[in-house]
Amino acid sequence: MATVVAKVSKSVHRIFVGNLPWTVGHQELRGYFKEFGRVLSANVIFDKKTGCSKGYGFVSFNSLTALEKIENEQKHILEGNYLNIQKS
Repeated sequence: MATVVAKVSKSVHRIFVGNLPWTVGHQELRGYFKEFGRVLSANVIFDKKTGCSKGYGFVSFNSLTALEKIENEQKHILEGNYLNIQKS
């Protein structure tokens, strides 16, 4: 008797978010994008020497639907800045 094992592949969909205000941290980034779908991770990149934001980050989702919702929205504005969003 043959046993069939089904592998469930969990795909992660990631975006680059540029032009972040320097006041935005991980929590604010997650908070903005959670309206589009379940956020797996949201990371703002900080300068190691100064501790200041470099103005960009990455957000990961577990569904392609979230990315489609993000693409369908014309403008993304966070704390007054227009965000630059690209798939990564």
